[in-house]
Amino acid sequence: MTTIAIVGAGKGLGLAVAERFGREGFSIALLSRNQDRLDGLAASLREQGLTATGFAANVRDGDSLRGALERATEQLGPIEVLQYSPLPAKEYMRPVLETTAEDLVGPIEFSVYGSVNAVRQVLPGMRAIGRGTILFVNGGSAVRPGARVTGTSVAFAGESAYAQLLHDAVRDEQVHVGQLIIPFGIDDGQPDHSGESIADRLWAIHTERGDFRTYAEPLPE
Repeated sequence: MTTIAIVGAGKGLGLAVAERFGREGFSIALLSRNQDRLDGLAASLREQGLTATGFAANVRDGDSLRGALERATEQLGPIEVLQYSPLPAKEYMRPVLETTAEDLVGPIEFSVYGSVNAVRQVLPGMRAIGRGTILFVNGGSAVRPGARVTGTSVAFAGESAYAQLLHDAVRDEQVHVGQLIIPFGIDDGQPDHSGESIADRLWAIHTERGDFRTYAEPLPE
């Protein structure tokens, strides 16, 4: 049995993805900062007959993130799928004219350094088993910067560039790198915007292994 590691797991999209991949036979490693919340999510998944464990990690702390992914591999099995989708903090979203260089440190550590640390931790294992999928989940500012969300716009652009380069570098190794752009709010009442619907899209990216970038919905004009 192989594992999906969800970095940024919560009760919305993270839980929906865990359920979707769990039904397909994956063990589930849930990563976020709060161990108590992770334990609750993992318990709800185990009640459904799925194999799930939570591992506390701070994506801005490389040792913390790498250590959590290492423990997940030891306890649950090789990580075949990595989903990098932590939710940015509100303070990362400031208007451009109010944003200082110091304001960009957090978002870049969060989106760029964190994603690189996670990938470098799991990629050797994917190579060892001969397959893998790395899923990046971002909002619309990753491809269309927003003047009122400067930190995430800059950091998501860096994360997107890294993900695209990674996609090109490992596609001949049976490791697929895909980015899902979600330009709307999840679970906002529209069926196509539900966590379950987005989870199905991520499952399709994993199984169909198509283009690098997929849009959950076209960006508004």
